[in-house]
Amino acid sequence: MTYKKHAILGGLLALSMASSAAWAGVSPSEAARLGQDLTPFGSPKAGNSAGTIPPWTGGLTEPPPGYEGSGQHHINPFPDDEVLFTITPANMNQYEEFLTDGVKALLETYPTTFRIPVYQTRRTHAVPDWVAKNTRENAVSAEIVGEGAGIDGAFGGYPFPILHGNDEQKAWQAIWNHLTRWRGVYVTRRSSEVAVQTDGEYSLVTSQQEAFFNFYNPEGSEKTLDNVIFYYLSFTQSPPRLAGGAILIHETLNQIINPRNGWGYNAGQRRVRRAPNLGYDSPIAASDNLRTADDTDIFNGALDRYNWTYEGKREIYMPYNNYRIGEKGTPYSEILGISHINPDLTRWELHRVHVVTATLKEGERHIYAKRRFYIDEDSWNTVLLDQYDGRGELWRVTMGLPKNYYELPGVWTVLDVYHDLQARRYHVLGLDTEEPNTRVFTNEVPNTRYFSPASLRRRSVR
Repeated sequence: MTYKKHAILGGLLALSMASSAAWAGVSPSEAARLGQDLTPFGSPKAGNSAGTIPPWTGGLTEPPPGYEGSGQHHINPFPDDEVLFTITPANMNQYEEFLTDGVKALLETYPTTFRIPVYQTRRTHAVPDWVAKNTRENAVSAEIVGEGAGIDGAFGGYPFPILHGNDEQKAWQAIWNHLTRWRGVYVTRRSSEVAVQTDGEYSLVTSQQEAFFNFYNPEGSEKTLDNVIFYYLSFTQSPPRLAGGAILIHETLNQIINPRNGWGYNAGQRRVRRAPNLGYDSPIAASDNLRTADDTDIFNGALDRYNWTYEGKREIYMPYNNYRIGEKGTPYSEILGISHINPDLTRWELHRVHVVTATLKEGERHIYAKRRFYIDEDSWNTVLLDQYDGRGELWRVTMGLPKNYYELPGVWTVLDVYHDLQARRYHVLGLDTEEPNTRVFTNEVPNTRYFSPASLRRRSVR
């Protein structure tokens, strides 16, 4: 299988004597650091001076014994790891410099139940060689267009593995790395989401999801993208009142050329309708309004309503390598507590993150006046996100629980959890431990007509 890149990129790295001013990205000599003192995706290979963050030594690229292939619930590759210590409200001051405001707020809001079990840090992220190659090429050629509204000169890898420019440009680059991060080529999954009530009660909303990451099309190139990062389909299967409904998304790369395209199918009316409002802070009904459209995937969509600032890097405790909470057969009732997920099923580690702040522009509208992103330096997943209301008060804390999908390989979240501190409720996306399978990854390249509005009605059945 050939993994193609835009034809012009082949000669760019050879022009090593050219000045960096001539390039959209970093200079070829800077890009050559990728795979040397930097990982293939841009983070320092070296650990920290304290030794609490280890060097990156290649990540996790092989499944443990007994794993039978994509779709099987993952076997924990670190079964002998034990909790080093637990952070609680009683001792959180000792670790304050390594805690985000949102995590501290969760400890303070739920002092008797929320805690942070800390394990040794394992830098498990890895990517296939062809993604690493494309990332090196992107580093030289990729550029931001239109005040952060899109990118150009990138395909098949992280666009900006080495952040550069001013703080606004670095912020845009970091967010676009999150938006285009490596998550395989084609993935399907049946999973459930829940909005947990204040008394702990919940009702499952179950759906079948499919995503084709066109940005990583193994048979494509930048020229064949047609401005689409990925195609996404979701068919609701239960409860009966929602069953048969469907959503189709074409997520665009340059949103100046063409904003996101979305369509919905209403089973009761048997009609496909354009969904122009499926973005920004439009509420998601299945979340009981605890998640907005652009909260999905921790963050997605257009950047244009905010001013963006890069605040540098920090070491923080954050969820990582969360295999236990995704083990097959774990009852949802064991995962879902009254106010938050069961902390004893989570794993936290010390990692370095890029910190990005988005502040609502004057005259623009969104329910979140400020958002602060904590983006894993290795995988470029946004793992923690603090969101503030119009009064400047911390309102919602979003948490992704990642692990390495060693069949890819690559790190992606197992569950996404949305906490509303004011309502004292939370919402969980991605439950599948009671399902026969978890995410199934293939390198299949579908005909894009499969993701057309015309196909929605044909394939949406109760």
